[in-house]
Amino acid sequence: MNREIKIFDSYLRDGAQARNVSFSIEDKIKILTALDELGVAYVEAGNPGSNSKDKEFFERAKQMTLKNTKLAAFGSTRRKDIAVEDDDNVRQLLSAETDTVVIFGKSSDFHVTDVIQTSLDENLAMIQDTVRFFKEKGKEVIYDAEHFFDGYRSNDRYALRTLQAAKDGGADCLVLCDTNGGSFPDDIYDITKLIRDKFKMEIGIHCHNDTGMAEANSIMAVKAGANHVQGTFIGIGERCGNANLATIIANLQLKKNYRCIPKEQMARLTETAKYVAEVTNISLNPGAPYVGNNAFAHKGGMHIDGVNKASDSFEHISPELVGNVRTFLMSEVSGKNAIMKMIQKIDSSITKSSKEAKELVDILKDMEHDGYQFEGAETSFEMMVRKHLGKYRPFFRVSYYRIIEEDPESSKEHSSTAMIKIEVDGSEEITASEGNGPVNALDKAMRKAIEVFYPHLKEMKLVDYKVRVIDSGASASKVRVLIESTDGLSNWTTVGVSTNIIEASMLALMDSIEYKLLKDDEEKRAVQN
Repeated sequence: MNREIKIFDSYLRDGAQARNVSFSIEDKIKILTALDELGVAYVEAGNPGSNSKDKEFFERAKQMTLKNTKLAAFGSTRRKDIAVEDDDNVRQLLSAETDTVVIFGKSSDFHVTDVIQTSLDENLAMIQDTVRFFKEKGKEVIYDAEHFFDGYRSNDRYALRTLQAAKDGGADCLVLCDTNGGSFPDDIYDITKLIRDKFKMEIGIHCHNDTGMAEANSIMAVKAGANHVQGTFIGIGERCGNANLATIIANLQLKKNYRCIPKEQMARLTETAKYVAEVTNISLNPGAPYVGNNAFAHKGGMHIDGVNKASDSFEHISPELVGNVRTFLMSEVSGKNAIMKMIQKIDSSITKSSKEAKELVDILKDMEHDGYQFEGAETSFEMMVRKHLGKYRPFFRVSYYRIIEEDPESSKEHSSTAMIKIEVDGSEEITASEGNGPVNALDKAMRKAIEVFYPHLKEMKLVDYKVRVIDSGASASKVRVLIESTDGLSNWTTVGVSTNIIEASMLALMDSIEYKLLKDDEEKRAVQN
């Protein structure tokens, strides 16, 4: 195996700067724990001098015992024209009591003279003083050279002097930052190699994704000699995001034989990515390499046939290596082999020549003609197959439901009320619930009633809801509703189609809930057997 690459995750600091992302202290604790278990070398968790939440987090973190990860606090060099020991932000950074601190400073002469408005010599002193201060306190100091690549292109001599100032102060690692994300891979390689050859110490890379090349830039820096890679675990961050560490880890370790995380943890990559996204309350990009739902999803019949015969014909790695799964998308273009995979998962005795196989293929085509789309909603297809093959027992029956709409202006919090009557094994439950719109009210009322009989349904929640008009042009047009649900361990998507948006939503909701109950029941039976 090639050299070790130190993975430095800034999800809790740089990732928190992404749009619509805000971490609670509990969120940060959960994500830190997950990254530690994965084997990430460093987690940068925030700036204790910038806000009270980060300060409180570091107090909580002092009580944690991390197995694999070094926790790092982040802050700037001292302010201009002030002694380092008198700088309040420096004192706050010290109060975090982390063994590792990250100090960022200016590499670009433009940023020195026009942004922080000081002299070039004073900026060098700010860098060296601050790094030396923390080294004298016994800290491991990682120096982030902010805007380094822009600064180097503008004034290479001064950019190099800023790195020398950090080195003279005792920095353990010099991190070259492509702060505005505008560099290309060849530039990153050439400049990183020059720095590595000149300074002969640990060199890091920190890339943003404004040109869509953050991962490629990071890998080129590693090829040039960097052995410390910064980013965020699923790529979120300021503007277009940071280098996606899940992608980088898999590429470097599986493709180039570097050691990024413990080998035995690689199979947890997808699980960790989904968990981190769930805690962050965002949807994991389905097209994310290695860990996304589409990473090993096949739709075209020729592709599916090829994968069935030899998986590497259309897959660059086995999905199991990163804890992902192969998926054949149900569609009229996916071919009979894909449909047979799903059928045989439920009843292995059925073959291509069985009458049930032909019936199910015909049903699929008829349903897609009517507006159903099972691509990405295989759960509903599975439920349909089970019902047709008699491999299904209903867990509940909806006797009736009713929606009452309010004038949105008359009720700021709740615009709809749903009432529903559920029957389970002869017992009935009638409930009502308010919601922000009819579907939200129906979802809440339905699960509230069913939870009386199946309490573990509380684990499940709806995470995405999409509506599409199938044949526009008339008020009676059909709509397709796609609902994504999760129980924290896995996600699944169901579909409903109707001329009535409430009925379409109800069909998708029922499939989603029944699938959860079916999955839990099968897991319970497997344990008992």
